Amino acid sequence: MARRPAPPPTREAVLRFINESTGRVGKREIARAFGLSGAQRVALRDLLRTLAEEGVIGRDGRQFSGRDRLPPTTIIEIADTDVDGELFARPIRWEGEEPPPRILVVPRRWSGPALGIGDRLLARLTRVSDALYEAQPMRHVGAAPDQVLGLYRVVRGEGRLVPTDRRTRTEIAVARSDSAGALNGELVLAEILPGTRLGLRQARIRERVGRGDEAAAHSLIAIHGHGVPVRFTTAALAEAAAAEPATLGARDDLRSLPLVTIDPADARDRDDAVWATSDPDPGNPGGWLVVIAIADVAHYVSPGSALDAAARERGNSTYFPDRVVPMLPEALSSGLCSLSAGEDRACLALRLVLSANGRRLRHRFVRGLMRSHGALQYEQVQAARDGRPDAACAPLVADVIAPLYGAFAAFWQARERRRPLDLELPERRVRFGPDGLVAAIDTPVRLDSHRLIEEFMIAANVCAAESLERRRIACMYRVHEPPVALKIGELREFLATLGLRLAKGQVLKAEHFNHILRRVAGTPVARLVHEVVLRAQSQALYSPSNAGHFGLQLRRYAHFTSPIRRYADVLVHRALIAAHSLGEGALPADAAQRFAEVGQHISATERRSMAAEREAIERYMAAFLADREGAEFTAHISGVTRFGLFVALETTGAEGIVPMRALGDDYYRHEAHRHALVGERSGRTYRLGDRVEVRLVEAAPLTGGLRFELLRDEGPESLGTPRRRRTAPPRRR
Repeated sequence: MARRPAPPPTREAVLRFINESTGRVGKREIARAFGLSGAQRVALRDLLRTLAEEGVIGRDGRQFSGRDRLPPTTIIEIADTDVDGELFARPIRWEGEEPPPRILVVPRRWSGPALGIGDRLLARLTRVSDALYEAQPMRHVGAAPDQVLGLYRVVRGEGRLVPTDRRTRTEIAVARSDSAGALNGELVLAEILPGTRLGLRQARIRERVGRGDEAAAHSLIAIHGHGVPVRFTTAALAEAAAAEPATLGARDDLRSLPLVTIDPADARDRDDAVWATSDPDPGNPGGWLVVIAIADVAHYVSPGSALDAAARERGNSTYFPDRVVPMLPEALSSGLCSLSAGEDRACLALRLVLSANGRRLRHRFVRGLMRSHGALQYEQVQAARDGRPDAACAPLVADVIAPLYGAFAAFWQARERRRPLDLELPERRVRFGPDGLVAAIDTPVRLDSHRLIEEFMIAANVCAAESLERRRIACMYRVHEPPVALKIGELREFLATLGLRLAKGQVLKAEHFNHILRRVAGTPVARLVHEVVLRAQSQALYSPSNAGHFGLQLRRYAHFTSPIRRYADVLVHRALIAAHSLGEGALPADAAQRFAEVGQHISATERRSMAAEREAIERYMAAFLADREGAEFTAHISGVTRFGLFVALETTGAEGIVPMRALGDDYYRHEAHRHALVGERSGRTYRLGDRVEVRLVEAAPLTGGLRFELLRDEGPESLGTPRRRRTAPPRRR
């Protein structure tokens, strides 16, 4: 007697079987479980297809799973750490309606490289609960895929991603299932997927960043585009929240000294406070006693702590026109570490005896407790010095501000003897209106109050490096090496075209460059020469190997004065604590072994922040000029390349490109040694620094791009070098 076929399973029965399975199952396993064959398998196939299309179950090839379950083996990406340093991951693919479960990485038998955030692993999963899985890594499959930041738009029902990187000119397709619920006009972070969609590259949105039409978007783009870390771990935040104000204990009591902070009006943190008075010692006539107190960050950020790991990862704070991405959580950076007026604050202080001509006679470092007697601003202090004190400064003029300027005059004499590199590097400042939009872009005036703080800080940094070197304690130096021979050769060749000669056959010092800069001061080529001299310089960096500081003309130099915003300064503080036996938070004995690696890392994070800050300002400038397309401006050529000219507007400093095609029908040859484009037929020459008239053709705030066209120029900015040649060589093809 033939066995009757099993009845076909109901929709609910199939769903229950899939959801109760420990992982993904295929049609074969489902058919075997229900005893199906023949036509019943065909019906099962149709049912499974319908369930997948309805989104009730997930489908991966021929495997099916409940929408809220993970398969026993899958690819995961490490995404976070908890208070105890445990690694947590997320699945690469997740099709459930609810957020994916957390995945605790348990590398018990893992013999591969150390794992960190961003690593992707093939892992075997064990379900602990609906919200938690454990993962045993099986194989490392690389880091996260290429990511792109862009503006999400919906075009005729299709998702599109417009990249914020001006080098990427094509849009990217985003399927509705990969949009993560993004709204039209939102800034999003997406990962590039293999293959194409509708003839375009395709991407999956991973993070919704914010509205693209808000002024804050320009900073957000720079932050995400350069990977500047913005989130602190739970452990780091907990440590910061648990911190308590320092007490006097064994510290030196500096609270009676009228130390003051002097910062920009929009300062977000206050690292340093200063005080000076005339030295009563008859052996030091006209000399000064100086105290420079720096926030004692090492008191709160212990080596090996979660806060230490967060600070090292960031390397430094990153400053944007509308916000700061701090190196330390706000509870410390704007709270307990910031030297707020009227508050007791822990500090590491330098006591310095200065001669009348600025020589450092002796110094020592102490760990103290201070209280700022005034949170002053540069403009405020300068006005008081010039005889226009406001209510806050009037009581401080005689006993605080005047002695500070007296010590500054002594420091300045020492500076004049050193003769550091004297380049003019104007900074642009973005000002916002009440509506949060850019109202103006200007160049802050440099005051003696700025120079005063600079010289005090330079002296403190030198003393820190000298103390550590004298005691043979590891030091993270701030190194600025002399320009390399190749750049010097190119600079000499260029200066010769202007009739200028850079000293040859001797060791170059900053004064040799200063001599050139003085020669061109007040001439049309002054800006040009400043720019090419700047481009010839080496880039400053952090290193445990001392190579001196060429720009400042100092044999040893270390950053000590800004530990709230620079990790290098934290390391120097710890080293000083160790060198002078100043208590807890000293540099560990084995830390020096990692200094070379750390130096490379924090040098890289500094470059990352500089690039992000620069790009944010470019976007703010483009937004400021967006409604002025067609307007004409006076500019100067700030860059010369094979594909066109870069020009910077005189009023705002906004920089954009004049493409080669906009220079006319001549063929222009790039002469790199002259920083020039030369027309082969006309002989017309465009050089770095030349003043030109331009028209704004396009402003793109999303990318920060500005495109101009030349109108006319105002003649050569040179020392007699002809701008046109009467004959031109034949064009080479």
